[in-house]
Amino acid sequence: MIDTSTNTVVATVPIGGSPRGVAVNSSGTSVYIAAITNSGSGIVSVIDTATNTVVATVMLGDTFVEGVAVNPAGTRMYAAGYSTNNVFVIDTATNTVVAMVPVVMQPTGVAVNPAGTFAYIANTNSNSVSVIDTSTNTEVAIIPVARGPVGVAVNPAGTRAYVANSGSASVSVINTLTNTVIATTRVAIDPFGIAVKSDRHSRVRRR
Repeated sequence: MIDTSTNTVVATVPIGGSPRGVAVNSSGTSVYIAAITNSGSGIVSVIDTATNTVVATVMLGDTFVEGVAVNPAGTRMYAAGYSTNNVFVIDTATNTVVAMVPVVMQPTGVAVNPAGTFAYIANTNSNSVSVIDTSTNTEVAIIPVARGPVGVAVNPAGTRAYVANSGSASVSVINTLTNTVIATTRVAIDPFGIAVKSDRHSRVRRR
């Protein structure tokens, strides 16, 4: 846990696994950590930010779990099951899996649009982004992008999704109204994570 006013570490929370992805709910009360245990099981650890302690662990079975995202209402969490080619839908009130959505090969990054109506999944080994309708928990579109997509983020208006393509040193820009790529921008080698600021400028980080 980092104090952003001083850029110093103020707490370190053991989670019982190797952390892969992080998501925070909109109220800032809970942090969700996708991780892999030493035995190879996928888990999501739930951290209470008031106490900086793990208050729940969601067991996802024998899978590498990578990215994780929470919907704006804070009621659903989406975790990418990299090695089982599905997305786990988790009820945050009970910390239980309520659905599994099959997607194409090796889902990694996850993002939910501001309306909470769609989740976007970067599928690393199929060079695509899956679009999940969160009302039905079904895959409604598969969007081809450049090679090796790993990170995905949606702008505050919900009109664009940005995809970091690690295998091709590029960022794909998706029009979410048509589910088509409208631009591909070259960046430095091995882009991995991506985020969109509130002023709608995207930022990319390398691995």
